Amino acid sequence: MTKTNIFGTSDKRDVNPDWFTGKVWMKELSSKIHSKEQDIYHVHFPKGSRTKLHLHDGSQILIAVSGKGSLVMYQKSGRKKSNFEIKITQTIKLNKGDIVYIPPKTLHTHGSVSKTVEFSHIAINIHTSKSKYMTSWFESDFKTKAYKMI
Repeated sequence: MTKTNIFGTSDKRDVNPDWFTGKVWMKELSSKIHSKEQDIYHVHFPKGSRTKLHLHDGSQILIAVSGKGSLVMYQKSGRKKSNFEIKITQTIKLNKGDIVYIPPKTLHTHGSVSKTVEFSHIAINIHTSKSKYMTSWFESDFKTKAYKMI
């Protein structure tokens, strides 16, 4: 058994800027507790920042830790892998303490709800039978189009 605390400040790191809007940072937690069945991250979204459009090959659980955020799910149109139309199917507001399950291969985005409120969550990416958890990222307008795979 290993214990850690998500609020320690010494281990935060910047994220890939191609995958987020704004100056998002995160802490990787799974290695600190020696978890091998899932990847666990504490992700902090400054005011107005969020993930870019993406999907995972496995499921994901989000646990809201602070602030106000949202999870927006999309439906993809067409068979193209990198340039396709999108349509919002559901928007879920996230407040401190909320937990949400995102099924595998669900196109979505999540992050701060507005330019005036920060947000943070714990993301738990559940591994599939594959050796590595895969996420596909897309550039989009967050409304009607995904332009390309990142």
